Amino acid sequence: MNNGRTIAVTGGFGYSGRFVVQRLLAGGHVVRSLSNSAAPQVSSAQPVITHPLCFEKPAQLTEALSGVDTLINTYWVRFNYRFFTHAQAVANSQVLFNCAKAAGVRRVVHVSISNPDRGQHLEYFSGKAQLESALTASGLSYSIVRPAVLFGHDDILINNIAWFLRHLPVFGVPGNGRYGIRPIYVEDFADLLVSQVQGTVNVTLDAIGPESFTFRELVETLARILGLRRMIISVPPLLSYWVTRLLGAWLGDVILTREEIQGLLANTLAVEGRATGTTRLTEWAAREHRNLGRRYHNELNRRIHK
Repeated sequence: MNNGRTIAVTGGFGYSGRFVVQRLLAGGHVVRSLSNSAAPQVSSAQPVITHPLCFEKPAQLTEALSGVDTLINTYWVRFNYRFFTHAQAVANSQVLFNCAKAAGVRRVVHVSISNPDRGQHLEYFSGKAQLESALTASGLSYSIVRPAVLFGHDDILINNIAWFLRHLPVFGVPGNGRYGIRPIYVEDFADLLVSQVQGTVNVTLDAIGPESFTFRELVETLARILGLRRMIISVPPLLSYWVTRLLGAWLGDVILTREEIQGLLANTLAVEGRATGTTRLTEWAAREHRNLGRRYHNELNRRIHK
């Protein structure tokens, strides 16, 4: 990879963004984080330049992107809430693309989602598909990277499945549980994003690990690795939604939305093809089993108090 580029990362202090920033700094790049989060200490002699992610001030955002070679965009929202919506995220991302073009950014590496066309009836997926179309029509050089599920230190889904397995005698799987999931290790995902920085060809890539599971197999595998004997049962999707909503009220979080359940049932997280990550979830979970699921990771707190 050529050294000396100036790279902007949206959400550079977030879950996946911080791994991206670490790799860029190690590669000798100048890094700008576009984020509304407070900057943590970064283990590097080279500081991260921070700018607010001010979609409502496009002139300021364009200035923050001035001189940037590549923009790595991890910005999105997982669900609709009082303070943020998918519609807002789509509009904000379109502003970001316009500002990048106005600032002379050469290339955009954009995080999308697996199978956006398969989930077109769901706002999360239709919004991602809309942004893919906007980026491909923008005239910017691009790499669209489509992850299904990320796992690793501090992840939400895998950790919280393990947490519920540790704390509940029964785990309810929405529907028959035979829909697929192809998780990728967050550090492999960061490597993939960074590998696209120097590219010149427009590409769309699936970000997937070497192991595929059905959702039921994933839960059973985690229970086995944790050494837990749990009853894993199929639950009607609507009942599953209301149970997770009640648990979410208790935990002060949104555990699983109705759309996310519908997306699972539509097999949106099942991806075929060659793996773009090398780390096996089963091996990682076996190494981390003493800590995995010990603490519940609250998505809503991360989003609101970031």
